[in-house]
Amino acid sequence: MSKINLMGLTLDQMQAALLALGENRYRGRQLFKWLYQARQHDFDRMTDLSRELRRQLAERYTVEGLTMVRKQRSKDGTEKFLFRLADRHPIETVLIPDRDRRTVCVSSQAGCALACKFCATGTMGLLRDLTVGEIVGQLVFLRQMYGDDSFGHVVFMGMGEPLNNYENLLESLRIMTSSQGLAIPARRITVSTSGITPKIKKLAESGLKVRLAVSLHAATQVKRLKIMPVADTFKLTKLMEAVRYYTEVTNQPVTFEYIVMAGFNDTMADIKALGRLVGGIPCKINLLAYNPVPGLPFKRPADEVVDWFGRELNPRVMAVTVRQSRGRDIEAACGQLAARSLT
Repeated sequence: MSKINLMGLTLDQMQAALLALGENRYRGRQLFKWLYQARQHDFDRMTDLSRELRRQLAERYTVEGLTMVRKQRSKDGTEKFLFRLADRHPIETVLIPDRDRRTVCVSSQAGCALACKFCATGTMGLLRDLTVGEIVGQLVFLRQMYGDDSFGHVVFMGMGEPLNNYENLLESLRIMTSSQGLAIPARRITVSTSGITPKIKKLAESGLKVRLAVSLHAATQVKRLKIMPVADTFKLTKLMEAVRYYTEVTNQPVTFEYIVMAGFNDTMADIKALGRLVGGIPCKINLLAYNPVPGLPFKRPADEVVDWFGRELNPRVMAVTVRQSRGRDIEAACGQLAARSLT
């Protein structure tokens, strides 16, 4: 009988597993803390568990994390990690330093089905959803490598569409935010979506007070549809309704991500349309110059154009931030994750 991997089990699931062994529920809490807080994967070292319980756990269970096959470091300090999953599918995780904090950009799927026209991951197609263990395993790996302070913020902006892996996303968030798990404050976790409207509403109602970011990139339905096929299923008007609902239910502002692409969405008309679109929504807009992907037709605008865009947009919305591209020299910047090789 193959052993069950404990990595990815929630507190409730771990308590149920210990109850099945005839133990009290609190033993499940102890095991949960060993796994996610102490990052101890050797049952023999879990010294507050009885010797007999440790023997039973070793017979039935295992703790298996991710296998890293490559790490690259950018000249700006950004690090990209290539992992090979058990079925050999690749995923990438990015650790981004920024002044006095570090942010980890995690993947939620191997590949992506949405096929956004500007995104490297979209060229892969969807290989499969990540399991809960594979999602949280990215964070556990980094803490094993760099310690408890390896990162302070988490963004679901890596490979895949998080809301298309909704149930595993929620279980991962519960482990991440549990005070007995990874103990990451919900306000420091951002879930980014390309606009899966019904799941935005479900996330709002989940009780998990994480931040929401929406990959917008165009301020009209016609233009958005040219670069994001998902806009055909989830129209822009319905998306904005879902975003308003999220802000009302959670009492939190939303972030709109807007990648500026030369000659496509960088005009005064785009600025005015964007201002009208987000009017009345508690939000901020993150502007980012497009990071070119080989084989895709979009071009990077001049930095001066992005700065101008931000200045003109600023009076029309609550807050505008021009973000700097990080890790471009190792293809770790926004939209560049493709995990092309496992060699």
